[in-house]
Amino acid sequence: MSSTTLKYTSAAVLLAALSACTTLAPKYTSMPANVTQLKDAGADAIKVGAFQAGNESVNSLTIRGGSYVSPYEGSYVNYLKEALRQELDDARLLNPAANIEIDGILVRNELNAAGFSTADAVIEARFTVKRGGQIRYDQVKSAKYEWESSFVGAVAVPRAQQNYPVVVQKLLASLYSDPAFLAAIKK
Repeated sequence: MSSTTLKYTSAAVLLAALSACTTLAPKYTSMPANVTQLKDAGADAIKVGAFQAGNESVNSLTIRGGSYVSPYEGSYVNYLKEALRQELDDARLLNPAANIEIDGILVRNELNAAGFSTADAVIEARFTVKRGGQIRYDQVKSAKYEWESSFVGAVAVPRAQQNYPVVVQKLLASLYSDPAFLAAIKK
């Protein structure tokens, strides 16, 4: 085997090994614009209720063949729930005894980092707002986010890790900008 062939073979094996690892998603960080939107909404106190999976696939993400695991008990349903809880808390609206409750169903959760030049994530969830047990809002929201990727796994994998939370931020921004949602949470 020539030294050039050996170099290419070694690089291919290294690339395959890097891409087949399990990686942990970063913990959610609130988007300042989302927190401001909530603060400015004139909302009453809110509690986060039950969140569930619309199907089994929503809790299973991969990046280039390697598992991409949620830091919240391995569940992307819990990732979404924690994201909402954190933004409500940062907006000083979170109260476990509140009369307004937001529930959710994670319907779609996809991460595609296989592209050589671009990658994307798509998320869709059904949100329900109840006030005193009565449903005031019931809508499906979705978001898509695209970023620059790379053929090289050592570049593409970290970019996918860093950019997945952005699609969750965009999903929540879509929820908070819905006039019907805002009406359902107002004092």
